[in-house]
Amino acid sequence: MAFKVLFLAHAPDADKEKHRSIIDTGKYKLLSVVVKTQEEAIEECKDIHEKENIDTVLLCPGFKHLDVAEISRSLEGKVAVCVARGDGPGNRISQAAMKRENYF
Repeated sequence: MAFKVLFLAHAPDADKEKHRSIIDTGKYKLLSVVVKTQEEAIEECKDIHEKENIDTVLLCPGFKHLDVAEISRSLEGKVAVCVARGDGPGNRISQAAMKRENYF
């Protein structure tokens, strides 16, 4: 039985059916999905939890506080919901790259 984690990230050109992967070491299973919208994020969380019985959802820093709360509520307290965070210098680098790629 593995510790199962779903990693979710946003991208403006994401296709959730195409932009996904699984890494399975036996003891750790990482499922990743890139979504376009908050609605897709919630849908994926519920669907993957139902199919895989995930333990944790790890969200990219692009999820806002209200998004995180909404995802947590949608999973009814059955799954840990965590957010990856960077420091000030790292956030500036990431934001510059995202601007360069027209994320916003």
